[in-house]
Amino acid sequence: MGQTSNAPRIAENEARAVIRSLRTSPQKLNLVAQSIRGKKVGEALNVLTFSKRRIAQHVKKLLESAIANAENNHQLDVDQLIVAEATVGKALVLKRFRPRARGRTGKILKPFSRMTIIVREIAEETA
Repeated sequence: MGQTSNAPRIAENEARAVIRSLRTSPQKLNLVAQSIRGKKVGEALNVLTFSKRRIAQHVKKLLESAIANAENNHQLDVDQLIVAEATVGKALVLKRFRPRARGRTGKILKPFSRMTIIVREIAEETA
């Protein structure tokens, strides 16, 4: 009667963490995501720790969550993890207005973003 369960969309040597409704534009968030893609997780954590961007602290928490998922849920070795994917997408947009001269209005858009980080365990010889 019920639906069959969907197969997992990530491999056995991967772990994922998702954050929704981050209060920043996807364009700004993607700049932070570009700085950590393809790096080892220790190096990526250092980049995020010393980044001057406000949103980097939220991305750091997300990366730490992905590392914890890899360690606790998938029994992966933390020392062999790399940031395989860091994808950014649009979420909702709050629309506000500001009164302008001669009865007109100025549009104010307050975008939200979502981000997914996938960490992958690499083999010892390729590290």
